[in-house]
Amino acid sequence: MDLLALKTYINDHRHSIAFIIGNGINRFNNSAGLSWDALLVHLWHRVTTETLQIRPNGISVTEFYDVLELLNNNQEVDLHKEVANLLGGWTPLIHHQHVVNKIKEWNAPILTTNYDETLRETGNFQLFHLKWTNDFYPWSSYHGSLALANPLSGFGIWYINGLRKYHRSIRLGLSDYMGSVERARRLIHSGDDRLFNGKAQYHWKGRNTWLHIIFNKSLIIFGLGLEENETFLRWLLIERKRYFKEFQDRSFLGWYMHVNERGTISSGKRLFLESVGIEVIEVDTDLRLYSYLWE
Repeated sequence: MDLLALKTYINDHRHSIAFIIGNGINRFNNSAGLSWDALLVHLWHRVTTETLQIRPNGISVTEFYDVLELLNNNQEVDLHKEVANLLGGWTPLIHHQHVVNKIKEWNAPILTTNYDETLRETGNFQLFHLKWTNDFYPWSSYHGSLALANPLSGFGIWYINGLRKYHRSIRLGLSDYMGSVERARRLIHSGDDRLFNGKAQYHWKGRNTWLHIIFNKSLIIFGLGLEENETFLRWLLIERKRYFKEFQDRSFLGWYMHVNERGTISSGKRLFLESVGIEVIEVDTDLRLYSYLWE
């Protein structure tokens, strides 16, 4: 499938799609947009006097954050709060506006791996809670225009890795991701009201969280590296595929947009994506990615 075919599909199936958006949307045409590597180097200089210009090879982004926590003697610096403060000044650009406006027109959910509220600031969106749990895992909270009956029923901006408003919810390290995996595993696999029980998929105990979107919508993923360090989201895509294999009548599609000007997609990433039912769509440039679909 190419971009034209995807655009046609979206228009014809807008009721069954959702979007997963990564930090690429913040870095496009934005010299002030922080990469996660730049953010981690900033945190490095908050907890140690040693000079470091870039994250060294051989350590993942998530592992690097856990090293920062180990160096953060007596938790002198609240690193999660520090990240929340760093993201406080980010504001949307015109392409943020176009993307969110179009997805809102399609009445589709957005799931973002970003912690900032740049997407929320494109409109007069309020914070809603389908079911409040705590500020550590606010998985039932979303920004939107209207209160939703459930996560599938319309437009909302949901936060996979936490959101800036609740700094304790921000998932940064490998330990954080493992905590998210464990929490999601309990919802998906434990108890009579688990997702894989299969008897009442719309009444499982994760139905009021953004997890419900992952398993019940076709996913369009962009602005996201989805490298090996994306442990939590990659694991969810594996579980999603397992669920579809067990309950084939509940299957949904998926697409991942790779921008060729950033280099060739690795054979391993392509193998992973295609194995979990996500088709790779190659786009020439970031400009085309952040313009054509949203016109």
